[in-house]
Amino acid sequence: MAAARVRRAVPGAGARGGGSPPLLVVVGGLPAVGKTAVCRALLRERPMTWLRVDSIEQALRRSGEMLPGAPGGAGYWAAAAVAGDVLSTGGDVLVECVNPLPITRRLWARTAADADASFLGVELVCSDTAEHRRRVEQRVSDIEGLVLPDWRAVRQRDYESWPEADLRVDTARLEAAGAAERIACACSSAMAPGVGPGGPAAAQEHVRDSAQDHSRSRADHA
Repeated sequence: MAAARVRRAVPGAGARGGGSPPLLVVVGGLPAVGKTAVCRALLRERPMTWLRVDSIEQALRRSGEMLPGAPGGAGYWAAAAVAGDVLSTGGDVLVECVNPLPITRRLWARTAADADASFLGVELVCSDTAEHRRRVEQRVSDIEGLVLPDWRAVRQRDYESWPEADLRVDTARLEAAGAAERIACACSSAMAPGVGPGGPAAAQEHVRDSAQDHSRSRADHA
């Protein structure tokens, strides 16, 4: 798991009481890597406004404003607009989406910057192909009317690597609660006093050490 590189904005219009800027956390990754489970677990540790692009896009389809099978760009733009409104009032936002391309990733970074907010980009992966396929084939949608992609569609999904993600978590090696704990740790680093662009060295070391401790623990129990 990569060490977190937290990007923090200079407090401005979006800053809340005490001068602490709001935080935008974006959790991305291919379908069925565990984004929803991790987001639910994270929200139990750190309450935020949760925006699910799948929910927004399905609502657009039901309204007739978005045709079934159409590219999902509208959902991203709608979510970014709502996120910007929440951030501008000092609220923290958690966005759940596939976030497959550089253009979508730049959208979130720009949304945070426009609101003078800190930004944490998280990529979830599932390195165990058999486990990933099992999740794809067994999961049930919790969004009314949403048709989930099958394994072939997931494998053929247009998804570019995200090397600049601030934090990368392998859900084949870490359950949802553990993944949420790692993200919450990175969120705390983002909000630590004195954090500059890229995050403070001490905060980054804390996240890095936590990841290394977890890896050693798994090795000990292997």
